[in-house]
Amino acid sequence: MNVHFPEELQEKIDRAAAAQGCDSESIVREAVERSLNYDQWFFREVENGLAAAEIGDFVDHDEVKKLIESRYR
Repeated sequence: MNVHFPEELQEKIDRAAAAQGCDSESIVREAVERSLNYDQWFFREVENGLAAAEIGDFVDHDEVKKLIESRYR
C-alpha cells in the first residue's frame, strides 16, 4: 500500500520521526493503529451505552448535574 501525504503533513511526520529516533513509516503505522484502536473502543462504548439505555439503565439529568457540580466546586 502506498499513501501519499501533502507536503506539509509529510514534513510533520518526518520531524516527529526524527525527534523519536525512528523512521516515518513507523510514525504513520503507530498513528493509524492508535486511531483504529480508539475507533473500536469508542464504537464498543456507544453500543454498550445504547444497550444500557435500551433496558432503562441510565443516569437522569438531575443526577448528572449533581455529579458535575460536585466535581467542579
